[in-house]
Amino acid sequence: MSVRNRSLAFAFMLLIVAASFSCRGKKAKDKYTDTATTGVIPISVDESFRRIIQQEIDVFEGIYTMAGISPIYTSEVEAITLLLQDSVRLAVTTRPLTGEEKASLEAMKFYPKEFKIATDAIALIVNKQNADSLISVSQLSGILTGEITSWKQLNPASRLGDLRLVFDNANSSTVRYAIDSLCKGKPLSGALNAQQTNMDVIDYVAQTPDAIGVIGVSWVGSKSDTTNLKFSERITVMRVSREAQATLADSYQPYQAYVALGQYPLTRSVYAILTDPRSGLASGFSTFLASDRGQRIILKAGLVPATQNVRIVNVRDNL
Repeated sequence: MSVRNRSLAFAFMLLIVAASFSCRGKKAKDKYTDTATTGVIPISVDESFRRIIQQEIDVFEGIYTMAGISPIYTSEVEAITLLLQDSVRLAVTTRPLTGEEKASLEAMKFYPKEFKIATDAIALIVNKQNADSLISVSQLSGILTGEITSWKQLNPASRLGDLRLVFDNANSSTVRYAIDSLCKGKPLSGALNAQQTNMDVIDYVAQTPDAIGVIGVSWVGSKSDTTNLKFSERITVMRVSREAQATLADSYQPYQAYVALGQYPLTRSVYAILTDPRSGLASGFSTFLASDRGQRIILKAGLVPATQNVRIVNVRDNL
């Protein structure tokens, strides 16, 4: 082959390589086409907040009609796992990332942002036939660790037998809260009952006279009440005390006012965790969650919004 022909062949190969890299670059660029208000993306959500986040999505998509949010409602463990795998770029959970989890994301060139969107309360529910509606935090801890196993240990006058404590599922944020905040280093009792969802817990307690259910407060509100001053008529919401022995005077139900004032003892923060380097739809939706409109949805659901004031209402007259 002549020098001229070799030069032409080499030039042709360079053009092919350049075109190949150009196509690859265009393909990678086109992989993400969402903007802050358009496109379709998945997000992972702790199942405890299904009702609230679905309302947020419905309103967001009503405003931005070219946007589609596909929620994956799952356990908190799985919600964070999906984020770490880059299967989603927004997760709603009740804990921030650990240092190890942040390092894992940073190794993939993702720099997570975390911000609090609400304060949630853990509600304890019992069957409507159960006359025992007072409990202390120390008694609840005893139930969780297996030291208290019968209703008579809580109230000697109780007509009920063995106590059945039920959660949503074994990997839920509610179980983690119990272990981290209430068990005080002791192992969780192996006799606890795990369902699948918060609604399953309500159904179980409504049919089981000797059960106590542990769920997020947004699930116990009355659908007919827009003031968050009534709870579901299917179950009874227990009053919880920080004192060793609960009395009416020092026990509180998880009304918004008592949660906001710090009087109700079983509370936890709710976070949005974002790993969106492009300021795309995940960023747009997370901004909406923290906006005035997004926070009003949280307020209406019975939680305490992170950036909006709560109207304090005296509900003691209802006790």
